[in-house]
Amino acid sequence: MGRIDGGRDFESLVLPHLDAAYNLARWLVRDAVAADDVVQEAVVRALTYFASFRGENARGWFLQIVRNAAYASKRLDRGLRTVPLDTGDDAHATMPEPADPADDPENALLKVRAQEGLNRLLAALPVELRETIVLRELEELSYKEIAQVTQAPIGTVMSRLWRGRQLLSAAARREAVS
Repeated sequence: MGRIDGGRDFESLVLPHLDAAYNLARWLVRDAVAADDVVQEAVVRALTYFASFRGENARGWFLQIVRNAAYASKRLDRGLRTVPLDTGDDAHATMPEPADPADDPENALLKVRAQEGLNRLLAALPVELRETIVLRELEELSYKEIAQVTQAPIGTVMSRLWRGRQLLSAAARREAVS
């Protein structure tokens, strides 16, 4: 594999971020097979351009490539329609978190339903808000890292986060009333 300064190589810098890459791709294209294709394309691109990588943040660099590959694919789900995140049984289906041994079955079921509701609300957001929320809340990237990945100014990142959170909150309130 390719090495850059100090002997750092592709395997140690990029491959540890495959789960984050798949998560981002899945939220962008909302299809397991398409997300696999996007990540595969992103890995090929990253490997191709790895020799020119000069940054300190391999995760942000790789997620930017994943995002670009998702946007380049014809399958990017722009949030114009609401579809379930998981459309069937597949190897990458979102699994519920393991039940807390302290939870009784009722509490465990409530937690699973709450997570499913959040996934549904998040999936309904427009893609630019959804990706920003996913990068911040699920992947725990900083504003600066999100700006790098999305190629947007930090102010835009902050605005998208605010709008996305507002929409999620309003949708959750509407869902709770109905």
